[in-house]
Amino acid sequence: MDKLKAMTTFVTIVDQGSLSAAADKLDRSPAAMVRALAGLEKYLGVRLLNRSTRRIALTDEGREYLQHCRRILLDVEAVEFQLDSRRADPAGKLSITAPVMFGRLHIGPLLNQWLKQTPSMSAELILLDRVVDVIEEGFDLALRIGHLADSSLVIRPIGSTPYVLCASPEFIAQRGEPSHPEQLSDWPTVCFAPSREVWQFQVEGKLWEQRISPVISANQIDTELAAARDGIGICRVLGYQAQQDLERGTLVPVLPEYNAPALPVQFVFPHSRLLSPRVRQFLDAVVEPLQASLMKTSQYQCKNSS
Repeated sequence: MDKLKAMTTFVTIVDQGSLSAAADKLDRSPAAMVRALAGLEKYLGVRLLNRSTRRIALTDEGREYLQHCRRILLDVEAVEFQLDSRRADPAGKLSITAPVMFGRLHIGPLLNQWLKQTPSMSAELILLDRVVDVIEEGFDLALRIGHLADSSLVIRPIGSTPYVLCASPEFIAQRGEPSHPEQLSDWPTVCFAPSREVWQFQVEGKLWEQRISPVISANQIDTELAAARDGIGICRVLGYQAQQDLERGTLVPVLPEYNAPALPVQFVFPHSRLLSPRVRQFLDAVVEPLQASLMKTSQYQCKNSS
């Protein structure tokens, strides 16, 4: 039995969620996948998956075996990447995930530029506004915004992005400008729906939580910003999300001296013992431009001087 091939097949079945999807991924027939799994289970003497017509589920033995398979395959891949690093250019496919808006504004353009300069590479860019399990979902690299829980993932810090309150110049001209976060309870606001209707600030060095009553709650940042541009109310977003509007003057900062602390921005990847050439070269190409972009948003972060 080709043990590495069997491990790869098993991991692909789990990751894809079905034998047929794994067959498509590996360009093999469903019957071949059934035989491969049955042969592996017979060789190991345990059942790895409970299968029905609609779904598969790991057994306890399968869950334990999956962890070992992932570690072994990562080790093999790392050694291959170490040997591959002797080449002038990396080859293969780079898989990246990032938050939707950050990926669209920053990661996508930098990735396109890198691919033009590295013709031996291809890439997969998946933009999702949720925390992705890099190892379970098979990504080489993930861009994360916010404080991270303890993890075995390796972190490459990039910079930070502040929270900003902003509104259209016309709205401020008509309504005036609040002087303290507590006044926002009576002001028209625009809220990002997945978050609570409570905005956080720093007042005299302490956390201040202010409840709002939004005129509009939107599940997309673009929609929230558009509502603020149209003069519906004050919105609260991250600096990079409002940067273009603030530079164009279509939105202006509100209460910048009370902004909550900035959030860290970082890349994370599964392991550091042998960083693959494709990941290393991509990071070398994009970290500095990303840092420069994030530095532009730092002007919107003002510490409370009182």
